[in-house]
Order: sequence, then structure tokens, then C-alpha cells
Amino acid sequence: MFKYFPHTNDDLQAMLEKVGVDSLDALYSDIPEAIRFRKDYNLPEALSEVEIRRLFEAIANYTVGGPMTVFAGAGVYDHYAPSVIQSIIQRSEFLTSYTPYQAEISQGTLHYIFEYQSMMAELTGMDISNASMYDGATATAEAVLMAFANAKKADTVLVSATLDPKELRVVKTYAKYHGVKIDLIAEHNGVTSKEHLTERLQQGDVAGVVVQQPNYYGIVEDFTGFADAVHDQKALFIVNSVAADLAVLKTPGEWGADIAVGDGQSLGIPMSFGGPGVGYMCCTEKLIRKMPGRIVGLTRDNRGQRAFVLTLQAREQHIRRQKATSNICSNQSLMALYVTIYLSVMGRQGLREACELSYGGAHYLLEQLEQTGYFRLKYQQPFFNEFCVTYDGDVDDLLTECADAGFMAGVKVDDHTLMLAVTEQRTKEEIDELVETIKQIREEKA
Repeated sequence: MFKYFPHTNDDLQAMLEKVGVDSLDALYSDIPEAIRFRKDYNLPEALSEVEIRRLFEAIANYTVGGPMTVFAGAGVYDHYAPSVIQSIIQRSEFLTSYTPYQAEISQGTLHYIFEYQSMMAELTGMDISNASMYDGATATAEAVLMAFANAKKADTVLVSATLDPKELRVVKTYAKYHGVKIDLIAEHNGVTSKEHLTERLQQGDVAGVVVQQPNYYGIVEDFTGFADAVHDQKALFIVNSVAADLAVLKTPGEWGADIAVGDGQSLGIPMSFGGPGVGYMCCTEKLIRKMPGRIVGLTRDNRGQRAFVLTLQAREQHIRRQKATSNICSNQSLMALYVTIYLSVMGRQGLREACELSYGGAHYLLEQLEQTGYFRLKYQQPFFNEFCVTYDGDVDDLLTECADAGFMAGVKVDDHTLMLAVTEQRTKEEIDELVETIKQIREEKA
């Protein structure tokens, strides 16, 4: 009932006596006077619960016209989340222990993790899914380590230059401290250069190849022949994807991937200023013992009833860490539950409809932007719901002025390139309003 109990004076005195001092000033006496704060704190008066709610609503609605209308993506997307998720996620059977070592008292947690694994394996077209990971970037980095561990002598992993730069930085950090070399595959016209990939593979010493679909620029790449070329060199093919897009795009399994990774934030998880998300990792059955984390399985108890258990987790992650492929042994359990409920509620048809609305909205927005004369599509490549345009003005100024008008109008790629994303949340009226706002900004500057 009470979420916070302040310490009483008696509590403070008891603690001071325990540590052997008689006052708070004596407790902090080692801190130099020159750096101690002696002014009054700028704190408002206490507010009631109703007043607190009103205050935060006012802060949330501070921007002109209310909360900003989002046309930005780059890995975090404004997707619709059915309201029922918030109710189901709080049910008592799902509020069992964080780490479900004791299966008999963790059936709720184990159950939804099992369902999550089943759905993610189906969504990616792969054999196996683990119980989730921290986010898409760390999942990708762990896949790189899997490829390295799977190779007998090769110590290099090739990464497409069209991978999200944020994820590439995480991959490089992981690789540096595990003795893995990272080489970039060049891009050509916004997509992975198959020629450069083939040339580099023939040089040998490659443990794995990482590509992204859709790639960082929103382009849907054609990976025909990639898997064969990679496998000919005994390397692993790793495909990073936006999870929601796999409802309509060719799956990593269909591309011949050995490992599928990415972030599941697009499966209804709120943007929340950039996190949390949930990393997914799926792979072929032969790599199951190289996979970090844990896998939940289904069995029967001694009464013949369905029961869930921890089927597999690499024990060396706990007891022989220096020999472990990975030290990941926990998962984004709450977010995995969120994704599981989202997928259950939306179903195949709901996911497809959301994708179709996103696709249609993005192509309509591009058409309207090009008609202004200020923008042109940067890459003449197929895209899904995100695309890059070349802008004939200052991108920073445009983003700032659009923000003042209540629009998060994309992500800056470089001084003249803007990347915009459209989800099923955006209406035709909002798209038209954004374009009209940009026209007004330019007219005022003319």
C-alpha cells in the first residue's frame, strides 16, 4: 500500500550509533568543505496524488499541440500496442521469480518464455530461439561471438557497412575484448556490395558475415546467393532484422541464415525515450549449444500434466566463465512477456495489416515530400516503411523547426540526408500536416 517509508529520527540515530558517529555532519566530515553544498534545495512544495498527475500531464503536453508526432525510426519505432497488454502483463501468474531456476514455482514465467520462443522461431523461420536478450545490439554482438567460437581457426567477422552504426559500435566493443577482428563489407548505392563480399570471402579467415534487413537506410536488400557464398567458406551467415517487418518480408530462415538477431521493440513496446527493448536470437538446431542464455522447454510431470522447465543453459556461463562462449545468463523477461502478449493479440492478420499500413504511409510521405521540390529519394532501392531523402537545405534547422511545430521529423544521417519512418500509427492527415509544415518553414525562409 505504501511505496515509501521515510526514515524517522530514531531510525537515523540508530544507524549513526551502529557506524560509531553521533551526527550526520560527523558522518560526512571527510568531505572537504569547499565542495559541500550548503544552499537550500530548489524543491517544490509537496503535492497530492491528483496534483502530481496533473503536473506530469502538463510536462508530457509541453510541446506545442501536445505530444510530438513521430516520423523518426532508426531502430526505435512508434507502433500501436493493444491496451489489453497492460492488464495481462500484471497478472499474478506472470509475477513469479525473475530467474526461474525453481521450475515448480516459476511456471508462469517459464510458460510465457516458451511461448515467446515458439513465436520468435516462427517469425524468423529458424529452428531455435533463446529466452531473449538485452537488446538488438548486444544480440548481434553475441552472434558475432558465436560465429567466432564456431570457427576452428578463422578470427574475422565481416559486417555490412549498411548495419546500424549504433549496433556496429557495440559489435566492435565486444569483438575488441574477445580477440575478434571486424572487417566492413562495402556498400554500393545503399546496399551491401555482393562483389566485395565475394572477394573478401575468397581471401579466407572468415568466421561469419553480418547483414541487416531492412538495412540502416530502410532499404530491403536482396541476399540471394549470400548464404551459399558464406557457407562455402565454412562461415556463419547472420541476419539482423526489425522483428515486426518479418511479418511480410522474407525471413532470415528463408535467406539461409544460421543466426537471426535483432530488436523486438517494434512488436508494440513503447519507445520510452529509447528503451528498454528486447533482443531476440534464433538459430539453426546444430548451433543450439553455442547459443548464449537459456532455452525453456515443454514436458509432462508425474501426473501427465503439461509443465515447463529450463531445458538448456550452458553451465560454463556460471562455473567456468573463462571458458564460456558468453556470460549472458539472464534475459529481458518482462519485455519478452510484453512481446508474447502483443503477438498473441495481434495475430498473423494484425501483424500483416500493421505492416501494410506502414508501407503505404511511407510511400505516400515520400511522394508528398518529392512534390515539394525540396527532397529527393537518396537511394533508388526498394524500401519498406523507412527511407532516406536528400534535402536541399539545412537538416538541423529543419528538424528543430519541425520539433517546435510538434513533429519529430526524422533522423539526421548527414548534413543533407534525412531518414524518415512511418508506422501504422501515422494517419494521412498527420502526413499531410507534416508536409504542409515543411512548406511553411521554407516559405518563411524564402
